[in-house]
Amino acid sequence: MIKMDTLYQILVIDDNAVNLKLMSELLTLDGFIIKTCFTAEEALVLLQSTLPQLILMDIALPGMDGLQLTHHLKSDERTRHLKIVAVTAFAMKSDQERITAAGCDGYISKPINTRTFITQIKTYL
Repeated sequence: MIKMDTLYQILVIDDNAVNLKLMSELLTLDGFIIKTCFTAEEALVLLQSTLPQLILMDIALPGMDGLQLTHHLKSDERTRHLKIVAVTAFAMKSDQERITAAGCDGYISKPINTRTFITQIKTYL
């Protein structure tokens, strides 16, 4: 476990409760402050009152999907600076290109590797 000197807040957005719990628990155990949302719409409400250092974004969300939310956040002056990492099962080269084109700063494939997940996250902070 690599401890960081600064407390980082991470928003995890995923409509799958098991994925949300797994990522949240791993991050909490490593000392991160975690906020969670099941939908993009819920995330938009949360982001009105708090801005995390990193957003972990599922792409296949109900309603507004993760790519639409990313595009929205990167188009807004207030949230443009936020780091957004897609966490998704979409693993084809064309999917990665769409994710990057939408404005995501990185990509982690699902299922996540619990041994390397925290190290991957820290590269974006």
